[in-house]
Amino acid sequence: MSTVFQPTRLVGAIAIAMGFSSPAFAQEQSTNKTATLDTIVVTASRSEQKISEVPARINIIEPKILEQSPIASLPQLLQTDASINMVQSGGYGQYTEIFLRGTKTNQTLLLRDGVRLNSNTSGAASLPFIDTTDIKQIEVLKGPASVLYGADAIGGVIQLISKTPEKNSAFVTGEIGENKTYKSVIGADLAENGFYAQIRGQRLETDGTPVTDAKDNKKASFDQKGYSAKFGVEKEQFAASVDYSENEGYSDYDNYGNLVSQDFKNEVINIKGRVNILDNVAIHARLSQFKDDLNQNNSPDYVYSTTQEAELYTKWQMTPTQNILVGSTYKDIKGNVFSKGQGYEWEGVFYPGVDVLYDEKVNSTGYFVQHQYQGNGLDTQVGIRLEDNDKFGTHTVGQGAIRYQILPLTSIYANIGSAFRAPTTNDLYATPWGANPNLKPEESLSYEIGVDQKLNYNIDLGLSIYRNQVDNLISSKAGKLENIKKATFTGGEASFKWQQNELFLSTTYAYVQAKDDETKKDLTRRPRQSLTLTTGWDDGEYGVSASVVAKSDSKDFADTANAPQTITPGYVSTNVNVYWQPIPMIKLFANIENIGDVNYKTAYNGNGVYYINGGRQASAGVTFRY
Repeated sequence: MSTVFQPTRLVGAIAIAMGFSSPAFAQEQSTNKTATLDTIVVTASRSEQKISEVPARINIIEPKILEQSPIASLPQLLQTDASINMVQSGGYGQYTEIFLRGTKTNQTLLLRDGVRLNSNTSGAASLPFIDTTDIKQIEVLKGPASVLYGADAIGGVIQLISKTPEKNSAFVTGEIGENKTYKSVIGADLAENGFYAQIRGQRLETDGTPVTDAKDNKKASFDQKGYSAKFGVEKEQFAASVDYSENEGYSDYDNYGNLVSQDFKNEVINIKGRVNILDNVAIHARLSQFKDDLNQNNSPDYVYSTTQEAELYTKWQMTPTQNILVGSTYKDIKGNVFSKGQGYEWEGVFYPGVDVLYDEKVNSTGYFVQHQYQGNGLDTQVGIRLEDNDKFGTHTVGQGAIRYQILPLTSIYANIGSAFRAPTTNDLYATPWGANPNLKPEESLSYEIGVDQKLNYNIDLGLSIYRNQVDNLISSKAGKLENIKKATFTGGEASFKWQQNELFLSTTYAYVQAKDDETKKDLTRRPRQSLTLTTGWDDGEYGVSASVVAKSDSKDFADTANAPQTITPGYVSTNVNVYWQPIPMIKLFANIENIGDVNYKTAYNGNGVYYINGGRQASAGVTFRY
């Protein structure tokens, strides 16, 4: 049975938070105490913007985190954000759900340099199969973003920003860890007079760890390899780039107590261009394709998803403080699925299996316009989008946001926005699962207010509260998918950051209450409280850091219709990183993830069995750079 088709109860969570290791960043921080606030982001407005000026909450998983451990997977990296709860069915390569501010996996849009990575079949991205070898930073935009990005951005947008070469260099990295885990990475960059080229290759293998706490449960192994290449030119009047990446391998996974395996392959092609036709007018274009394929071993099941996009937009800098963005996106999504029905037992009754087979596509065209003002301590952003889909018709969303610097060290912001999630090809065509071609998009309306305050001694504080109501939730009723549910997500975040020379401390607390408006019960797998903390010392030559991820209890599904919801216990995981860079060309590093070696429960699997974290993962590595 394909992991795409596994019931919700077949997934769990793994939480890893990494510390700081980049010597270059450490040196920058020692001379610039506001480096974090001055980070440049692009996800919030499609334009380069200081993070301190964004009228919304946006978090950055920076290079120092990404470079710390090549074997760290994307789910592990994302868990460093307190507003995200990762639910993974074991360790490496296991099916993963993401809950951003309580919204579910297919309500969060995952991008790589603007390319959609969400599957067209399930609506969720294949997080454990996406490699991050050539990623510069990860931007987590919280709150609705459908005006700029269309469907699926109800909870927010997570964008992987790839590296662009800035100088000629080459490197090789190797890391070895417990459970016969190792990863090797090799790469080279060329940059000359605005022209650049980049190539990367990587390989990871691991024996893995047990997936559940069931008796005699075996380890689930994982293997992946891939490469990426980028070529481009960046000039003042024009720019163009071609980016290609491919990642493939296999993963064992738990299927109702049995360990089976699947092969995966994902491929990204991204062609982008920019032409400045006037000093204040630039035209941007993008053609892209993302393929996400799964084939079950020893089974005829397969899942093929392909997304092709063409985008054209113009940015007009009307005045030094105002710009208008106008554009259109055409999207062609295809889903090709086969699943052999195996049957299942529920409350003592056996239900025979039914085959699922379809090969369908859905087209949509979006038109958007956005106005942005930046000046005199005031930042505003207002936009509207019209989406025309050949299956669910026309849909309109809007957004407005403002940030105001009320005092030299104090700013406040507020935003309101609507968003939507289009039905997936599974929702529309997987008939044996209750598919319904007449489904409407899920819709949301979100409000948020926040304040950021700078204090003496290089202390930065942040506080925000939000409410997000989602209507027309797609759910099963009498064996058929319908728009019947409503849910409300209310919560807030509080952050504290401090930097003093080589010492640093950063912590974030997040609270979310995810309620089913009809039953008044908590939605499953959403812990109400989360905390992340990172502290350490870094002088550019030596560094040591410790990070903590803590989650409260969460509700999970019940074994029978009349039984109470089960509880997945909360947990605390502590991780440590150290490095030494004796000369610029050599860097030695070591990591211990989950230093307490705690096999904490991540999610309920049914019949008294839980998915578990794999325990401690100690590793050491070296990078040689020229």
